[in-house]
Amino acid sequence: MLFSSIPFLYYFLPLVLICYFAAPKKLKNAVLFVFSLIFYAWGEPLYVFLMAASISLAWGFGLLMERAKAQKTKKIFMIISVVISFAFLCYFKYADFFISNFNAATGLSIPLLRVALPVGISFYTFQIASYTIDVYRGTAAAKRNIIDFGTYVVLFPQLIAGPIVRYKDIAQQLESRTHSLEKTAYGIQRFCIGLGKKVLFANTLGELGTVFRESGEQTVLFYWMYAVSFALQIYFDFSGYSDMAIGLGRIFGFTFLENFDFPFISKSVTEFWRRWHMSLGSWFRDYVYIPLGGNRVSKPRWFLNIFVVWFLTGFWHGADWQFIVWGVFYGTLLVIEKLWLLKKLEKLPSVIGHLYVIFVTLIGFTVFNSVNIGGAIADLKGMFGLSGLPFVNEETVYYLKSYALVLIAGAVLSTPVIKNLLRKMNETPLGAKIISFAKPVGFAAVLIIVTGYLVDGSFNPFLYFRF
Repeated sequence: MLFSSIPFLYYFLPLVLICYFAAPKKLKNAVLFVFSLIFYAWGEPLYVFLMAASISLAWGFGLLMERAKAQKTKKIFMIISVVISFAFLCYFKYADFFISNFNAATGLSIPLLRVALPVGISFYTFQIASYTIDVYRGTAAAKRNIIDFGTYVVLFPQLIAGPIVRYKDIAQQLESRTHSLEKTAYGIQRFCIGLGKKVLFANTLGELGTVFRESGEQTVLFYWMYAVSFALQIYFDFSGYSDMAIGLGRIFGFTFLENFDFPFISKSVTEFWRRWHMSLGSWFRDYVYIPLGGNRVSKPRWFLNIFVVWFLTGFWHGADWQFIVWGVFYGTLLVIEKLWLLKKLEKLPSVIGHLYVIFVTLIGFTVFNSVNIGGAIADLKGMFGLSGLPFVNEETVYYLKSYALVLIAGAVLSTPVIKNLLRKMNETPLGAKIISFAKPVGFAAVLIIVTGYLVDGSFNPFLYFRF
């Protein structure tokens, strides 16, 4: 079930809210747990049992670790739990990748398993693993109530596409949280912002990508339009989902950490990845990079640690070589920056750093969005005029004019320009009055317009569902 869908907005969500706020305090987690399972089962009825098994095993091993007296025993339980969780992920997400590559290397013809990928498994596996590791480290107490623990894992606002929520960040909130009109109002506003990002911008930009792929008259300029539209699409798609998740969480009394911080204003790749998908970056930092030694080791080992993290980051996103290449590409750039480029960029005008980040981001996302490694090479050749294509033609000009407004608006809204303007307006009495009046009208208008788009059956996928 999509957040940006009529069934969710007008049937599922109102029913959840009624049942949740009508339930006594001690049953609120149970209400969220049941409805979250229903939310997941809407699209993945069989894989609910896989999720239930994952929850039960992690919960059980958490209690075993807490009760174990010897540190070695705790470590064994932690390893078993993490291995089981990642075994599920590897089987469903990577089995066919390994089989097909083994066949290619050996000339054998082992049949592919062709198992469907459970939606959200990459996200909830990481959440379960963080819980298990934190309990082992002693930074979080094992949860005795399986319903509360299950609520943490399957909480529907962030179940499908994050942000990746650490157990220790909301452990206290699972036991006791407050609700208020102020939190609810903020949650509704944040949800509407995300909904507008998703439906009005990501979906429209996605249509341009579809037009490009189906066009028989591609040009160099059209390739660059496609690269820009996809970079903006994935930003509005994913940050919009994160906004909706954070907003829904606030309505139910949870405070989730931010996941995006205007990454396109970055002046280096290092800064970009501190601002993009922050929950994933911090997960790899705390559970992979730092345990490997981080930067507290020799330079060669430090750079190896960076490559390991980015190899895994790429592979986490998808079971194909273009994702691995994408990860290694960014790992290489980060190493280059740490060796000498960051110092050079600091001495140059900031606009140079911005242009550098935009350029490498467009290259990176072009690889990321390709169907395979051959498709990535073909797309890059098209962008750099190596495919014998003309630079521009009438069809390219037509679509440039057709989508110019959404491209320009998307570029502006991907920066904090509007946010800063509203903040300055709010500092004056007149501006504050205008904003207080315009906010509810604006959010109501977004909901009405989005509903019209959804009733019309517009293009409406969530990109991160496939990961």
